Amino acid sequence: MADECIVSGSQSWLNGISYLNGMSVKPLEDPCVGNLQTPVNSSPFIKNFLRSMPAYRSGISPNLRGLEIGMVHGYFIYGPFAYLGPLRGTDYATTAGLLASVGFLTLITAGLALYGLTGNAKVQPSEGVIKDRAKDVFTREGWGEFVSGFWLGSFGGATFAWFICNLGLAAPIDGLYPQGWLG
Repeated sequence: MADECIVSGSQSWLNGISYLNGMSVKPLEDPCVGNLQTPVNSSPFIKNFLRSMPAYRSGISPNLRGLEIGMVHGYFIYGPFAYLGPLRGTDYATTAGLLASVGFLTLITAGLALYGLTGNAKVQPSEGVIKDRAKDVFTREGWGEFVSGFWLGSFGGATFAWFICNLGLAAPIDGLYPQGWLG
């Protein structure tokens, strides 16, 4: 039996079940692209949340975007290397975690720089759900500034996390694990 869709007034009917037009899934622009507008990705709360992220916030430079994104990545990448790495039970766990996260972030930064050198950074993304987003990052110069900001921010974030753990500020979470996080 084929599905029948009847649109009348402000409601859609599919096989006798009523759906409000505002809560239906419909294509954003071109239905062949596959970018769908759903109640989750197009609600005002989600749109405002995404607009406040550094990748979509207007009025900041690509260097500052990279700095903010790098700080978050550096801060959160440090933890798994320090607390779950092979040296977690030794006195060198925090330093080994810092060195491992710096090495990993160096690889990520090199990958971002290589992406900018290929010329793909000139391609502007589609507008999608967020309208009027920054386009200065997607030029060769803007991407280079973004990568340099990411490099500085990621090392700063990892170093800040290392500093917090060495000061003993992470000691309250150390008791959550039976033998302690660091062994």
